[in-house]
Amino acid sequence: MTEHLPPVTPRQTVDGGLVYDGISYSMPLGYRPVLMDLHRPPAEGPVPVVVWIHGGGFQSGDRRYLPETVAPGAIFEALTGAGIAVATIDYRHTAEAHYPAQLDDVNAALSYLQEYAEVLGLDAGRIGVWGESAGAALAAQAALTGSPVSAVVTWYAPTDMRTRRPADADTTEALLLGGPPDELPELAAEASPVTHVSAAAPPFLLIHGTGDTVVPAGHSERLHELLLKAGADSTYLLVPGAGHIFEGYDDVPGLITASVDFLARRLLSS
Repeated sequence: MTEHLPPVTPRQTVDGGLVYDGISYSMPLGYRPVLMDLHRPPAEGPVPVVVWIHGGGFQSGDRRYLPETVAPGAIFEALTGAGIAVATIDYRHTAEAHYPAQLDDVNAALSYLQEYAEVLGLDAGRIGVWGESAGAALAAQAALTGSPVSAVVTWYAPTDMRTRRPADADTTEALLLGGPPDELPELAAEASPVTHVSAAAPPFLLIHGTGDTVVPAGHSERLHELLLKAGADSTYLLVPGAGHIFEGYDDVPGLITASVDFLARRLLSS
């Protein structure tokens, strides 16, 4: 079985950058190929790369589309404008496979970028991850379980799969795990970023809205506190009044800027 395919021929952007559309970065047996788009800035030499991981409750979402509160392409353009490549990835949804398939896909994407770093003009030693909602949980999981990650940004991440209606079978957590967290306690713990915190964690920036009723801000707060207690580098930005996907907040572009600045400090100066 072919586990992945080599990079496709890129197209050039108006500013001289490159875009690789629809790379089959993983081809798990029995499933559809899992795809990645790579946007590379017009820079000489190897550049750092950030993996963007979409949200959608582990049930939906698409690598090409950002939350509705973010202008189309804004995050990708902000990263390439800072001299950082961005790999935006799909991963298997819960109707296709249960956890840890989603984390396996993220790790496969990171491995792919390392394997083809020279071909793609990337620096394999400077990789960041940035996700929103379910994608933020996967970003944190990858970073905390040994993947080669130098910096992490999470937007409104669920960090503990055991806290929201743990006895119910219809929650996003239950669909992810294949059953209610109360019935699968070991798997629920394994799928929770808070379980994997250590002093070896890379620098984190956690951003969450105070008005988020889908994933309460306590999820990010607890992960932040555990990171600090372990001696890791963590910054927690609480956004007043913002709901999930930062609904009701009028400066989402400012949050993009703060996130890109954080990643640039960690990835461009190393």
